[in-house]
Amino acid sequence: MRRTGTTRRGVFTATGAIALGAVLAGCGDGPGSGKDSGRSGAATAAEQASAARAEKRIRAAAARTSLELLGGYEHVIRAHPATAAGLSPLRDAVRAHAKALVPAGGQSLALGRSRATDAGAALRELAAAERRAADAHLAALLEAPPELARLLASIAAAGASHAFLLTELAKENSS
Repeated sequence: MRRTGTTRRGVFTATGAIALGAVLAGCGDGPGSGKDSGRSGAATAAEQASAARAEKRIRAAAARTSLELLGGYEHVIRAHPATAAGLSPLRDAVRAHAKALVPAGGQSLALGRSRATDAGAALRELAAAERRAADAHLAALLEAPPELARLLASIAAAGASHAFLLTELAKENSS
């Protein structure tokens, strides 16, 4: 006697067929499908070149920001050696961020100057610099291509956490 009605195998086969149909429908002639959509190859090449220039400009600005911040860390550590233990891990993270942003053979480190006379004030200035750098990286997200935007978002998040840690470290050094 043969079984009638819906079986599990039938349901899985139908589901697979529907999914395959949806995938194949997504491979149509829509924008970005690889087929000519009325645009010339020269226009596309020009847009790619423009996008590459924009990415290079955004990356260079973000690298400058990170290098200036790294210079600030170096200055505070030299001016207040007692802060080195607390600042070294943060400085190393900022160095890694700068290295990820700087193009090969790129920019050099510029030491920042601080008007602070004590370690607590220097740490507060460094926290403010971290916040400014995080804000600059976040602002660059609006124009950045996806991969660079993800990197900038990560660096901005790290900068925000660094600012919090520096503020707490400044409180400890002020006491």
